[in-house]
Amino acid sequence: MAISMASPLSSWPWALLGSYKYLLYGPVVGKVVQEWREQGRLPLGTSWCLHLILLLALRSLTYQLWFSYGNMLFFTRRRRVVDDGVDFRQIDTEWDWDNMVIMQTLIAAVLVTSRVFPATSDLSAWDLRGWAIAVVLHVAVSEPAFYWAHRALHLGPLFSRYHSLHHSFQATQALTAGFVTPLESLILTLVAWAPLAGAFMAGHGSVSLVYGHILLFDYLRSMGYSNVEVISHKTFQDFPFLRYLIYTPSYLSLHHREKDSNFCLFMPLFDALGGTLNPKSWQLQKEVDLGKNHRVPDFVFLVHVVDVVSSMHVPFAFRACSSLPFATHLVLLPLWPIAFGFMLLQWFCSKTFTVSFYKLRGFLHQTWSVPRYGFQYFIPSAKKGINEMIELAILRADKMGVKVLSLAALNKNEALNGGGTLFVRKHPDLRVRVVHGNTLTAAVILNEIPGDVAEVFLTGATSKLGRAIALYLCRKKIRVLMLTLSTERFMNIQREAPAEFQQYLVQVTKYQAAQNCKTWIVGKWLSPREQRWAPAGTHFHQFVVPPIIGFRRDCTYGKLAAMRLPEDVEGLGTCEYTMGRGVVHACHAGGVVHFLEGWDHHEVGAIDVDRIDAVWNAALRHGLTPA
Repeated sequence: MAISMASPLSSWPWALLGSYKYLLYGPVVGKVVQEWREQGRLPLGTSWCLHLILLLALRSLTYQLWFSYGNMLFFTRRRRVVDDGVDFRQIDTEWDWDNMVIMQTLIAAVLVTSRVFPATSDLSAWDLRGWAIAVVLHVAVSEPAFYWAHRALHLGPLFSRYHSLHHSFQATQALTAGFVTPLESLILTLVAWAPLAGAFMAGHGSVSLVYGHILLFDYLRSMGYSNVEVISHKTFQDFPFLRYLIYTPSYLSLHHREKDSNFCLFMPLFDALGGTLNPKSWQLQKEVDLGKNHRVPDFVFLVHVVDVVSSMHVPFAFRACSSLPFATHLVLLPLWPIAFGFMLLQWFCSKTFTVSFYKLRGFLHQTWSVPRYGFQYFIPSAKKGINEMIELAILRADKMGVKVLSLAALNKNEALNGGGTLFVRKHPDLRVRVVHGNTLTAAVILNEIPGDVAEVFLTGATSKLGRAIALYLCRKKIRVLMLTLSTERFMNIQREAPAEFQQYLVQVTKYQAAQNCKTWIVGKWLSPREQRWAPAGTHFHQFVVPPIIGFRRDCTYGKLAAMRLPEDVEGLGTCEYTMGRGVVHACHAGGVVHFLEGWDHHEVGAIDVDRIDAVWNAALRHGLTPA
């Protein structure tokens, strides 16, 4: 919703700075450095500015942990209040959620450098009387003040000019708690700091009170916006008075959706006194707590972790990473040991888990992950265990009532399980349709090739995809140079082609054979030495994972086969590995098409070349487009 630029305190003065806004912390950091140099040691007991920096880190961590927890679907999917996902539009809109934290830190820095507060060296670490004063002031001042201010913000002009932005989306997340205008941030600051000011003016302030009160305030705000019910309905049944002393995520969700009730800060007591307590609050909490909002997915895409670095790209880690195509961020390197530890943990004690979801035309699509990393698929002793995990995931999906399960990347490796054939043969009565999606992958690659091409060079030529591409192109009278040392495998593929087209399939054993061919289809990783045989102007189409590195500046490199999901996809806020926003791997899209078409057959093993055009046309018909 648009916010009038003429409205005071409706936009942030540093909005145009982008990420450079964090330089505003410079004077605070500079003050700490100055005190450090003057004292010859870290001024932990004497510097308010150092405490502000520590508080900033702890507050950010509080929001981050609640954000991570809310997105850990393997823990929370049955207790999500609103089942909508957070999409890219919401992520971008709420990107600068921490503006409130920046403002509060800067205001606090001005106050402490102006000596409004006593020096930290004059404060005790703990003062129980100060805590008691803060609790009384929170109940007597902060709660009613916020309640009435919040109600005022829902009145015509104030809502349209300020508060409507905060209500832009029904599905909240922990970071939504900080997504406010400067006016709302000032209100929250006064409300949050009033108990602290009272305790300090009474002479009973303490360092622990500052940390405890501010962090507890952020904790409760983040909890309420997490969209995950964390308080058991049985607690309120056993102790009914508690429901008036602490709100819940389901309580706050009703306010965000209906906007005419549940205005309190943390204590529903004030909604009860003001006549604005939504009568559905406790019933909704009970339903969510019992998992009645939980839905069974209609479609599942079964992936695996690529490597340790990319494991930090999951949506429950960092939003700034997962909402953008995967890239290596140097700032994440210090977290590599933690990610490595999680890899070891998953190796020994974990099972397939839910990673993300979106909705398409009312159907729920989920991504599940096998807790194994790419390199583990090439360890012979790990093969059996990986197949068992994939099999258990298929059986779980079948038991739940999932319609289609699509295998991703190495989960459908020919050497591992015959492209899924192993599971279909072992369990012939499966209701869930198991598909590898490679028919659409082949279609995407083939439709990238210009119509005037007469010859292509194909590596990975005897693989499942390579075979299908070669057989399709030869029928178009395109000469295919198939790189393989196995004459037997080449001959088997050649015999599959109609007799009149077999001449267009040519076995080659060296890269030099393609030194005059400008269309390379890469299904096997190419080193710089191997790429040098391509003539200038060559375009590399590829279906190899990971993608080859573009060493040749005089050549062009295509991306992995992918398709863009239809425009009516809902709740999609995670990029699939290196894919762009709204783009998924072609095998994922192939599973989606299989589901949307309602096909009742499995798609495992070899690719049916005769179906490539039909699958491509079905994808286009359902609104999927080449990426």
